[in-house]
Amino acid sequence: MSHARKPTSIPLGRGRYYVLMVTLATAFLGLFARAAYLQVDESKVLHGKADSRSVRNKKIVTHRGVITDRNGIELAVSVPVKSVWVDMTKVMEKSPLLSEDGWNRLAVIADKKPKQFKQWMVKRKGRRFAWVARHLDPKTASLIKTLDLPGVYLQNEFRRYYPSAEITAHLVGFTDVDDKGREGLEKSYNDLLSGESGQEKVRLDLQRRVIEQEEVIKVAEKGLDLKLSIDSRIQAIAYKALKTAVLKHKARSGALVMLDVDSGEVLALISQPSYNPNRFDSRYPRFTRNSAFVDSYEPGSTAKPFTVASALESGVVSPSSKINTSPGRYRLNGYWVKDSRNHGLLNVSGVLQKSSNVGVSKLAQMMTNEEFLRTFYQVGFGVDTASGFPGESAGRMNFRDNWSAIEKANVSFGYGFMVTPVQLAQAYAVLGAYGVKRPLSLIRNTGVPQGEQVLSRKVSKQVINMMETVVAKGGTGTKAKVFGYRIAGKTGTARKAEAGSYGDQYTVFFAGIAPVSDPKIAMVVFVNEPNSEEYYAGDVAAPVFAKVAEEALRLLNVKPDQKENYAVNVKAAGDGNG
Repeated sequence: MSHARKPTSIPLGRGRYYVLMVTLATAFLGLFARAAYLQVDESKVLHGKADSRSVRNKKIVTHRGVITDRNGIELAVSVPVKSVWVDMTKVMEKSPLLSEDGWNRLAVIADKKPKQFKQWMVKRKGRRFAWVARHLDPKTASLIKTLDLPGVYLQNEFRRYYPSAEITAHLVGFTDVDDKGREGLEKSYNDLLSGESGQEKVRLDLQRRVIEQEEVIKVAEKGLDLKLSIDSRIQAIAYKALKTAVLKHKARSGALVMLDVDSGEVLALISQPSYNPNRFDSRYPRFTRNSAFVDSYEPGSTAKPFTVASALESGVVSPSSKINTSPGRYRLNGYWVKDSRNHGLLNVSGVLQKSSNVGVSKLAQMMTNEEFLRTFYQVGFGVDTASGFPGESAGRMNFRDNWSAIEKANVSFGYGFMVTPVQLAQAYAVLGAYGVKRPLSLIRNTGVPQGEQVLSRKVSKQVINMMETVVAKGGTGTKAKVFGYRIAGKTGTARKAEAGSYGDQYTVFFAGIAPVSDPKIAMVVFVNEPNSEEYYAGDVAAPVFAKVAEEALRLLNVKPDQKENYAVNVKAAGDGNG
């Protein structure tokens, strides 16, 4: 029996097997070594390259603080919106011809014609960021998503919204498209309201959508809230009453300012014509101009109480002193000072009641210049109120050292110097506070601010009592009467200076205090260039005061102080110069 011979070498198939195994093992070892190298030695480099493509620092948008009235009613709030922007580098990579129909639809959203829009896009070639449209409504923002255009993205922003619109427009102001304050208190307190944006590190996908929030680098800080001194209820009443008067008398403009006598706070401030701050297309300068703060005018007869106050303070007269105004005119330096008629012999109170130019001119001549002007400066004429409102005017009180007697007389009845409606309101608030001047505030006070006694308490009360006769029968301001309340006030009708002389246009004021027994509010109503048959302050401005004061006193729960029930006399006295 024969036996098979034992092979003396490794079969060829088995040799290949070993070679393959060695090769595979070497390859795996190489891969392992490479992986270990990449994971250990090159990990930072690779992570850096990956992060440079997908990780970005993203701004955390914060919103402005809320502006409210004194009772917490919102006057300005920020609402979230979407804005659309393009990365032109990405656009040119994916859609260099801009031929897709979606670009035409995007042009409509950008408020451009398709051809114009494409030219606009090409000009921005190479830019990584360019705004297309800001502050889109939700429906339009959803449409952007459906277009699915390369390099087109949405971004979260906030838009300012003003619930009271025209009613508080001039005081609150507005912000621009970048949410920066541009007018009013939005501008004055921009830094406080703005807050600070935050920053976070996020990872993006190819469509630049956030897929992971890695860390917050800086926490966003919301803007601080601002509580104003105004009462929205009174503001709305004042807005309606002033607007009605401006339209009725075809006036060029108007203003109304109401102050809290006890605190110096502004309870209402209106300027006409107004505008809607929610609409960019209504923000024209002639509408956004706040006449109450930035425009100054000759106050006319509303300055006469301060001439009387100066005379009483200096001791040249007492309330019962007699002033002879006959024959209704008074010659100074070759010029005539005239009354509307001969009022004859008047006491000091009668000079105010009849609004006698002759009477106050004679009072002014009894005093030295320093005595005469002291009250005018003490109540705040010639300097701004330090309210912080942007563009506030200081008026004009520039007098020559050697001024003439007629110039002095002119100042006594409100010509030759200029004040803003706000300055005039503060001056009357000083009288209402019995000579105490408090800082004017547009922000609600937490307490009663310390005031300065600039006029004597006795003289202030005397002047208030005299001004009450202006609203009584025979005075020039009977239409300012308020049922149930004693009112003190003064009318002022002044010709406007034009090209170095006085023309046929008028400015009219009514300034008043209520109630007389315990003053709580001081209010100034101003109407510029009324063009109706009625153009005297007693007919144009006084009724506005009555309407607003009546509602305001009720809303403020001020106790009536008029014991005698009388009907409001709807016919002004008509005599005098007020």
